Amino acid sequence: MDIEQKQAEHIEFFVKQGSALKGSALTSVIVEATSHPSLFAFSEILSVPSVLELEGTENSVYLDLLRLFAHGTWSDYKSIAGHLPQLVSAQALKLKQLTVLTLADTSKVLPYDQLMQELDVTNVRELEDFLINECMYVGIVRGKLDQLKRCFEVQFAAGRDLRPGQLGNMLQTLTDWLTTSDNLLVSIQEKIKWADTMSESDRKHRKEVEERVDEVKKSLSLKETTPYWLR
Repeated sequence: MDIEQKQAEHIEFFVKQGSALKGSALTSVIVEATSHPSLFAFSEILSVPSVLELEGTENSVYLDLLRLFAHGTWSDYKSIAGHLPQLVSAQALKLKQLTVLTLADTSKVLPYDQLMQELDVTNVRELEDFLINECMYVGIVRGKLDQLKRCFEVQFAAGRDLRPGQLGNMLQTLTDWLTTSDNLLVSIQEKIKWADTMSESDRKHRKEVEERVDEVKKSLSLKETTPYWLR
């Protein structure tokens, strides 16, 4: 079973759980979801009405926690840790895995120094073990560890939840790309038309030259066959 299918099944399970509960009963569902070793997408859970109703209540920190796992990184957590429930070890691991996905989305070559800083890892051996055992083996990223260049070359990374407003930016980027593609297509069509026109012009010119050559040949042939006293 591939990672996308697993994700869909886990998401469906937690959405159903969240939809059936309210208030403080949702806190355990959120902790379980953010601790689950195979769940890396949370926007569908965030959109459950009963989960959104936590806003402004005594349990709103759990809604903030879920938003952190949907869009944030380990560094984000450290900056607001005092305002969130303390993470259990499984949650800390998950957030560091998600941090790698965020970094991989911004660059396909990740320096070891940057990764160690973002993940609070103290040495290269620990970092490489994390990337191999907790990221590549899990299937959320694929890539090459380059010890000589001290970097991780990303070949594939699973996508994270879209941030609010990010979809609009993506749609604008696609619109711009389509516009550029349309303009390029028009330019190509014009060049093809110009090439066809030149080809037709060359064909006509070649035909005219061939006709003139034939006329000259006929004229020369006639002169050769006519007696000199009749010329």
